[in-house]
Amino acid sequence: MQPDRLRLVPYRPALAARWNAFVRDSKNGTFLFDRGYMDYHADRFRDASLMAFEGDDESNLVALLPASRSGDQMISHGGLTYGGWVTDQRMTTLAMLTLFERLRSRAPESGVASLRYKAIPRCYHRLPAEEDLYALFSQGVAPSRVDVTSVIDLGAGLAWSKGRKHALSKARHLGIEVVESTDFEDFITCLGEVLALHGARPVHTAAELERLAGQFPDEIRLYAATLGDRAVAYVLVYDTGQVAHTQYMASRPDGRTGGGLEAIIYKLQYEICAGRRYISFGISTESEGRVVNAGLIAQKEMFGGRAMVSSFFDLTFG
Repeated sequence: MQPDRLRLVPYRPALAARWNAFVRDSKNGTFLFDRGYMDYHADRFRDASLMAFEGDDESNLVALLPASRSGDQMISHGGLTYGGWVTDQRMTTLAMLTLFERLRSRAPESGVASLRYKAIPRCYHRLPAEEDLYALFSQGVAPSRVDVTSVIDLGAGLAWSKGRKHALSKARHLGIEVVESTDFEDFITCLGEVLALHGARPVHTAAELERLAGQFPDEIRLYAATLGDRAVAYVLVYDTGQVAHTQYMASRPDGRTGGGLEAIIYKLQYEICAGRRYISFGISTESEGRVVNAGLIAQKEMFGGRAMVSSFFDLTFG
């Protein structure tokens, strides 16, 4: 790769197939960057994604930047948890340095004053892919936000806490079973009940999740802990092939007392996702990462989750 020949081109729908193919073959991309997933909420986020090509034509795609625009701020990406540069095994450190130079040089003409850059967490990297972190450091940009994500390394097999083991035993005694579900309406109802206790509500609707699961049936899967003919707990899994991420977990009162979530997590860890490298429970931080939700992170660590960080960087152009 010749860094001096790199140029940035705004994404356009005609390039969707090439974009998606690159994501699939990349060293750090996930299905969240597939245009079919990104564009489901295109009405809420003004797309500002970029594609990096080597040379004057569009025959040699070398990197992607999923991004949206809010006023004069560019965000990578406003509708996604993370969204840094997506690259393949050809990416080099010098090329990444050039990509950030290209971003800075095109900012005035595109009316962009700043960029909030959400680096892709390390657990999603299929090959080392932290050229972007070095490029940011070299420009004197420090993280402006750091979230703690709890991750189970399935190769390490850290033991569950006594409390989690007891809850699992209770679920087995009660006869709770874990099944794959398609009842997104009941799931959203259950999730809404849980979030309402904290003054929040689900980001997705049942219809949106049903449509996305239909489009990505291998990646988006819903699991229920059932007692008789009733679901007492749910876990929605986003499976990238390397990481099984619990996008949402929700439990009804009898699920909490009966070990419903424990039954699902055990099934995921030791059966359904046993071939994955990690199970990720997501972040447990608030206030731009400066406050840890002690109860939430303790729950995840009792399953054997340990910390990885998800970092945000704010770049000012001009």
